[in-house]
This record gives sequence, structure tokens and C-alpha cells, in this order.
Amino acid sequence: MFGTVLVANRGEIAVRVIRTLREMGIRSVAVHSDADAGALHTRLADVAVPIGPAPAAQSYLSIERVVEAALRTGAEAIHPGYGFLSENVEFARACEKAGIVFIGPPVAAIEAMGDKIRAKQTVVAAGVPVVPGRTEPGMTDEQVTDAAVAVGFPVLLKPSAGGGGKGMRVVRAKEELPDAIAGARREATSSFGDDTLLVERYVGNSRHIEVQVLGDTHGNVIHLGERECSLQRRHQKVIEEAPSPLLDTSMRASMGRAAVEAARAVGYTGAGTVEFIVDADRPRDFFFLEMNTRLQVEHPVTEAITGLDLVEQQLRIAAGERLPIDQSDVTLDGHAIEARLYAEDPSRGFLPQAGTVLGLVEPTGPGIRVDSSLAVGTVVGSDYDPMLAKVIAWAPTRETARARLVGALGHTAVLGVTTNAGFLRELLTDPDVVAGRLDTGLIERRGDDLTLPEPPPPHVYAAAALALLIESEPAGPVVDRWDVPDGWRLGEPAWSVRRLQVPGGDPVEVRLRGRSSAAEVRIGDGEPVPARATRDGGRLTVTLDGLTASYTVVHADGTVWLAADGRVAALREQERLAAHAEGAGAGGVVTAPMPGTVTAVQAAVGDEVAAGTPLLVVEAMKMEHVLTAPLAGTVTELGVTAGQTVALDERVALVTPVAAAPEEQEN
Repeated sequence: MFGTVLVANRGEIAVRVIRTLREMGIRSVAVHSDADAGALHTRLADVAVPIGPAPAAQSYLSIERVVEAALRTGAEAIHPGYGFLSENVEFARACEKAGIVFIGPPVAAIEAMGDKIRAKQTVVAAGVPVVPGRTEPGMTDEQVTDAAVAVGFPVLLKPSAGGGGKGMRVVRAKEELPDAIAGARREATSSFGDDTLLVERYVGNSRHIEVQVLGDTHGNVIHLGERECSLQRRHQKVIEEAPSPLLDTSMRASMGRAAVEAARAVGYTGAGTVEFIVDADRPRDFFFLEMNTRLQVEHPVTEAITGLDLVEQQLRIAAGERLPIDQSDVTLDGHAIEARLYAEDPSRGFLPQAGTVLGLVEPTGPGIRVDSSLAVGTVVGSDYDPMLAKVIAWAPTRETARARLVGALGHTAVLGVTTNAGFLRELLTDPDVVAGRLDTGLIERRGDDLTLPEPPPPHVYAAAALALLIESEPAGPVVDRWDVPDGWRLGEPAWSVRRLQVPGGDPVEVRLRGRSSAAEVRIGDGEPVPARATRDGGRLTVTLDGLTASYTVVHADGTVWLAADGRVAALREQERLAAHAEGAGAGGVVTAPMPGTVTAVQAAVGDEVAAGTPLLVVEAMKMEHVLTAPLAGTVTELGVTAGQTVALDERVALVTPVAAAPEEQEN
């Protein structure tokens, strides 16, 4: 077994791999960009090596710097995690050349399965069914267009290299193709360094099911059952579970055999995943999608129901050991479900978010596992994927596992960064999800039912105001009564006023009088009610009109963050909001919806545009977002260029409406 292993990744997967290395007594080496200096994975590892600036291309994607770090630290092997260099054949070759073991499949398997075009040709030869489409390498834009027309709309454009939904586009009409092809190529180049595209028939009412395989260097290949990954948005998985509620024993065996044959076809070794798409209306028909020649994000649900540590198996296989079990030994015990916690705002189209983790609440309990890289002080930027953590629940039955996960998400809160935790809870309580009626279009169909934020109840506004009151009160004994900011005066106390606002909401006026230990609170036009509040570090306990609630609370930069029952509210003092919004304007002003980099400018000053015309493209956390004209008019301001970075809510363009005709003005 290896003495030292370098982990060529970051975030929660780096933390997860390092923990297994520690359990096995193996010295761990972390690498990090300048942006990740001091990140949790660097603190957990035995050694941490800086490898470059924040952009991934200059750090985590630099083969030369990663291999150099391994050689400097005496690492005998490199674990690539997932994403970044995990399926990069040149990286695998570089490891081999340097005499370092690549903890993954052989170069030939990566070449065969890493290119989706070649992968399809390989599995077809092995008798595995595939989705109809056109998979010729090096197709031009014109050839992609012809292929889409031949396959028939709707079609799916997919990058040949990579996965994770990056660069994928659903196209429903021929006129949509030019923009879709251009966007898919840009995103594929940014994420994988390769803009090759393939075209597939888009299976609308589909279920995404994948099979976990393990193969050793002695010719043994087995599967560990399947995972259902149908709950997706933007072709990116959100909730995964094992086993699938769709498959019966016969279907599971059939799909498992197909996965093993696909792995055998390329001489696969290590842990890998064979992905299939299944027509929800004809579940016995399944088609090969692709093979991921690496560990998957959702591997914990398989670990939960099989009792195997897949990272340990990867290490043992890479060290030349035989698989400890054969297919007949594999048993699936109970049910496991995983939810991915992202730094994103579901109410704003799942736009990526950034910020600093000011407070953190993570769940514990029977059957609960959290894979996370979060810690108070962690800076969440726009350079990398927005996934922050995974919450996994296991139980003997699917319903109990689902209920446990809902409860665990109720004890999950990240203060300082907007996340999708509330959305995940809503999704897991959807009637179709509860019943196991899943498909890849479910989230899109539900729309606002899952993503519209609920306004905070009055109790939350009162708690925020009381938290601010506590901060302003003197900590020691009162020497001069006039020093106490509680509105006291001769006669009766006066009301002090706080105006608080959540993003997208109206300001709420909260009036207070008295001290936090014995106060009166009036919310809006409501009647005054008795209140008291105590704070112990980051915990705030509030009793309002006889109702007591406890919050995790942080106050920073004019915003009070409160978390309770898995819901986080960020209430900004109105004065700060006014200053923040000054100059933002309205009407034709276009602002950046998240921090990121401008990748394309599609308009120029003086252009006449219609409402909805694309103006520019901003990329953040490996996803592209097209900013469009909010109204018809003339582009009179365009203050950015391709390659420029922009901040959240930064003004990037202005569209001036066409002046109304004289008779319209008169009317």
C-alpha cells in the first residue's frame, strides 16, 4: 500500500478522500490555489502545497504543477477526485511518465470512455443499447446543424469531453441552433478545453439511472447496484438515491450486466459509473449515455447501502490488490438519499452566489452523513463549482430515509452565503418525489412552486431587531441612565425604529422600546407585544408574545443573518440597502446577477435592440448566463469587454427606450 498520496482536488471531495487516507494510515498531501489557502482540505492534510493563482487553468488544471507537487512531497500516487483532471488522459500519461500511480483507470480506458463519441462506438460493439444520434468527431457548426435536423427536434447538444451538465443545451427548433452551438462550444472549451460536440435525441420524459462498477487489475469486474439521479436542473444532479425506486430485481440485474460489459469492453479498472437514460413510460428500455471514469459526486449513497468505502477500494485496486468480494457477495441494505448543497439562489434562476461563511449549522443524527468543506471563515468565490456540501441520509426504507434527509436539511444552515437548502426541502416533500415518480423534467415543471421564497414571519423581523438592540446595549452595569439606548425618557419610554428588508421584499418597520430583557415590539401596523431576548455567542433566544424560538445569528456588513429550522433569512438595515442600491437605476439598466467573468459581448453602443436581445454573456462557477435587454431601445452604455470580471449587481449596460411619438406623449 502507498505511504503518501496527493489529492489533486479541492472542496468536499478533497476532504472526503483525505479522511479515508487518514483512516488507512496513509500520509496525505493537499494542493491548493491562492484562493484556497487555509481551506479546510489544506488544514486536514498532513502537507499542503500551493500550486498557483485562483483560476483553475493556472492551478488545479495545471498538470505540470500538480505532478511537480507530488514529486516534491514524495507522493507515490495521486487521487484526482472528480472534475478538474480526473478524466484527463494527458494527466494520466504525465503521472505514468513521472513514475507516480494514477488512482483511476488505465489510459486506454480514459481515452475510450472520456470521449463520448468513442464511448458510444465502444459500447455498441459490446452490445449495449445507445440513444439515437450523431457522434462523428470534429463536426463543424454546419454539420451539427444538419445532424440535429436529421435526428429530429428536440435534440440535445453535448460536449464530447467532460460531464456535469457543462455545455449541454436542449434545442427545440432549428432557429435556436446558432446561439445554442456557440454557447455550448464556449462552455465546453472553458470547462474541458475541448469544444467538440455530439448530437442526441432528447428523451423528454426520462429517468437518469447509473450503475456503479468496480474492476481490479486481475480481470474481475462487478457492479454495486444503481443510483437514481433523475432530479436535475440544467442537466446537473440535485438529489440522488440508491437503489432506484423504479427498478425491480430483474431490471437491476439486466442494467448491471450491461454496465459490467461496458466496463469490460475497455479493460476498466478502479471505480467507475455507467450512466443510462430510461424512458419513464417504458422503464424496461434503457440506453447508454456515457461512462464516468472516476468517482462520482453521489458515491456516498452506494457506500451507505453496500457498506463499502469506495475511496478505499480505489486505493487498494491502484495498489494491485484483488477485489475483496465477487458479484454474489454484493447485497443492498436499506435506502440512501443525497442532497447537494449549492451556493445559489433558486428564486433568481439558481444563479451562483458568493460570500464568506459567517456562521454554520450542520446536521447530525442516526443515518446522517455530511460531506463538506465548509467552515466559518470559508470564502465562497466564483472561480469554482458552486457545490458546497452533500447531506446524506440512510434508513431501512426509502420513506424513512427521505424523512431523515428532510429533517437533516432542517438543521443545515450557511450564514453569509445564499444556498439552495430551502429548495431541497421543498423538493423532497413534493408529492411525486415522495411517491418515487421521478423524471429529469420535474424541477422545471414545478417552477415557482419550488423556488419562490416564502417571506419571513414577523417573529424573524422582531428577532433581527432585538439582536441589533442587544449589540447596542452596554455590556456592564449602567453608570449613567442616559447611556442606555432603550428610548427611556421622563414620563414613558419612546419607540426606537429599525427598518429591515429581505432581498426582493418591502421594508418592514420594527419599533422597539425597553431593554432586550424586557421590551415591547411593534411590527408594522401591529399592536405592541411583550418581548425578551438573550444571546449566548451565536445563539439568540427570543420570546415574542409568549412564543419562544431559537436562532443562529450573525451580524455583518449591515445584514443580520438568522437561521432556524433550516431556513436562513438575511435582513439588511434599510439605510444600508439604500446606499447599496444607489445608482443601480431601473428600466433599461442591466446589472450583473452574480460575480463572474464576461466571456462574450454580443452588442455595441448604438445598436437598436428588442426586449430579450442578448447583450453579453457572464460565466460564473463554470456556468454561462446570458444577460439580455430588459426593454426595446438603443444600447447607450456598454461598460464591459470580454475577459473582464464583474461584481454582483455591477452595472454593465444601459438600454435607453425609444422616445415616444408626440401624439403618444400627448395621450
